[in-house]
Amino acid sequence: MNTPKTTDQQYLDELVNHLLAMKDAEQMQSAIEGLLTPSELSEITKRLQIFKLLREGIPQRQIAEKLGVGIATVTRGSRALKETK
Repeated sequence: MNTPKTTDQQYLDELVNHLLAMKDAEQMQSAIEGLLTPSELSEITKRLQIFKLLREGIPQRQIAEKLGVGIATVTRGSRALKETK
């Protein structure tokens, strides 16, 4: 039996479908910039950098210093990265 989706999951599905409908990188960038505030965009791009640097084997403290984020943010990123493997 299928469990009904929560409203949050429905909204996430709609977001994913909206972004997947973009035809190229320029359109995708425009869509993301339209959806997010400059602060939100900065936070998301930093989180992606955390993933990248963790995959490169950079120590968590060094990542935190380099990106100007707290060590807890890097640790959270590390846990999230392990869950995707």
